[in-house]
Amino acid sequence: MASESRIVRAACPHDCPDTCAMHITVEDGRAVKVRGAEDHPFTHGALCTKVAHYLDRVYSPDRLTHPMKRIGKKGEGRFERISWDEALDTIATRFAEIAADDPRGILPYSYAGTMGLVQSSGMDRRFFHRLGASLLDRTICASAGSAGWKSVIGASVGTDPEAVVDARLILIWGANPVVSNLHGWRFMQQAKRKGARLVCIDPWRTQTAEKCDLHLAPLPGTDGAIALAMMQVLIEDDLIAHDYIAQHTLGFEALAERVRHCTPEWAAPLTGLPAEAIRQLARDYGSTRPSVIRLNYGLNRCAGGGTAVRNIACLPALVGAWRDVAGGAVLSTSGNFPIDTAALERPDLYPNADRFPPRTINMSPIGEALLTANDPPIRALYVYNSNPVAVAPDSNRVRAGFAREDLFCVVHELFQTDTADYADILLPATSQLEHVDVHKAYGHLYAVANTPAIDPVGESLPNSEVFRRLAARLGFDDPALFEDDATIAAAAFIQRDARSLGLSEGLATQGWARLNLPRPFAPFATGGFPTPSGRCEFFSQTMADQGFDPLPGWVPPIESPVSNPTQAARFPLAMISPPARNFLNSSFANLPRWRDKEGAPTLEIHPDDAVTRGITDGARLRIFNDRGAFHALAVVTDRVRPGVVAAPSVWWQKFSGDGENANAVTSSALTDIGGGPVFYDCLVEVAPV
Repeated sequence: MASESRIVRAACPHDCPDTCAMHITVEDGRAVKVRGAEDHPFTHGALCTKVAHYLDRVYSPDRLTHPMKRIGKKGEGRFERISWDEALDTIATRFAEIAADDPRGILPYSYAGTMGLVQSSGMDRRFFHRLGASLLDRTICASAGSAGWKSVIGASVGTDPEAVVDARLILIWGANPVVSNLHGWRFMQQAKRKGARLVCIDPWRTQTAEKCDLHLAPLPGTDGAIALAMMQVLIEDDLIAHDYIAQHTLGFEALAERVRHCTPEWAAPLTGLPAEAIRQLARDYGSTRPSVIRLNYGLNRCAGGGTAVRNIACLPALVGAWRDVAGGAVLSTSGNFPIDTAALERPDLYPNADRFPPRTINMSPIGEALLTANDPPIRALYVYNSNPVAVAPDSNRVRAGFAREDLFCVVHELFQTDTADYADILLPATSQLEHVDVHKAYGHLYAVANTPAIDPVGESLPNSEVFRRLAARLGFDDPALFEDDATIAAAAFIQRDARSLGLSEGLATQGWARLNLPRPFAPFATGGFPTPSGRCEFFSQTMADQGFDPLPGWVPPIESPVSNPTQAARFPLAMISPPARNFLNSSFANLPRWRDKEGAPTLEIHPDDAVTRGITDGARLRIFNDRGAFHALAVVTDRVRPGVVAAPSVWWQKFSGDGENANAVTSSALTDIGGGPVFYDCLVEVAPV
């Protein structure tokens, strides 16, 4: 008998700018192939190597397939099987007990394990709003850069990533698109073949940097100083667009005065770059048209990360680069999508605001919050779409918080992660092939629909269904808590917004649709910035009103030889922990295919730093500071500059070899604006084991 075969349209759910459209081949109810959608203009029929083998994840023998409860000590990872009824009854009973006292003692914890609007920011937000739980400030990746960008531009809007094919100069700043924006890199390669010059600014000689015409390797956390010096040169050499500045910007005179002293000679000792290299970069940028800057969030993970992005965001308006379709800059395209946040999340469901005023907990220093929060203390934690024990900074404090015996912890996951080992109740989650969702993107202009291709594996359930069932057990009767996923997906985009025109039809018929934006799309060619003034705001009254500097400036790293020489005398190496090529944050890091490719935790160290420490290539190292330590194998290489080391991340602690990963040494300090983590603002010492 011939097998039944069909193609199901889906969306890649992972935290990547590309948000690929996928075709899933299903035979007799089982997915047998995953490929990129050929008809999607950005995906263009290709997937990254991780998602091309997505069935390794879906059908892994390590998938969680039934609810469990803890039978050992927290962190041991010992569980026994229970029914869904027992699991949900246990959770509902504990939540009800805590809520009767103060519901803010309950905290949801989630991030981008899935980027779908239904499974990451729909029913979950409704449930926790109705419960009156503490709110979570989701800061761990992009909040600092987003705040900096919006202070100048007004929203997460910029150059159409497809348009860069016609650029003549592309600055790739704090980004590694070969690894983390593969489809966007395709358009940059096309531009290079047409004669564009590609410049990479990154402390690490990444796979992208190796393919560029020029690589500038500043010290970590000093990108803001480079941008200030570039502005000084552009103004001093009169390489600025006076007409564009006059018509479409606010605060130029104040900006010019602010950067007057920020010469390349001032920036050189801060950044570790030659003054002439900074000056030449500025002159090339000011004299080449079209020029575009592709930022990513790597550069916002330092003390001055928000200000650094703010500084860089000023550059295109200074030279009038926004006038060109292929000019300007892009950090994220997500602000183009007319998301109906109120309809998705229903903050109006929050009860008893007079008795229990909403409280917000920053997710980045979660260890500190679990150990020190009061009025009320955090008594229950519900973790989904995230693996904080592995990915949050200062992991020794995180583990100490999760190990509290009085903390009731629920984890809803596909796998038994480092975090799951601390759960009291462990719930099996569906994969992307098993639930409904709809996705915006932050690296292009297409919405993508996700249709379930297979039945849930084992007893796994989507996030949305678990929250519906918990709502029923808690006696909630609000209709919004019982809408099905298709209804939530249909409400995700504001239908009355002109950008939504045709979205519903395109998603229904071909699984994806471009926003109703002009072709070609040059968002600020004639101004129209979504700021309070309608102009590109070099001077921001909004920032001033919030107590921040109204102008771009310089915020040094917290930990560096310049800003903290005493600490640097003990821990002289600046460590960054950029994404490992075969992982995506901690996703895929448990699967043998990708763990084997990555090999083992490694630390890249410059030959000069290695020889003074007696380190040879392949040696086992201890990387340490006052916060903790982890082990990795030495890779002696000039891909990092002297004084800088790189630890590709994020390894699950249970697979790292010593039970630790790079976050054993990272700090729970926060960025200048946006409240983000400072993963790449970290001094360490290194020694052979």
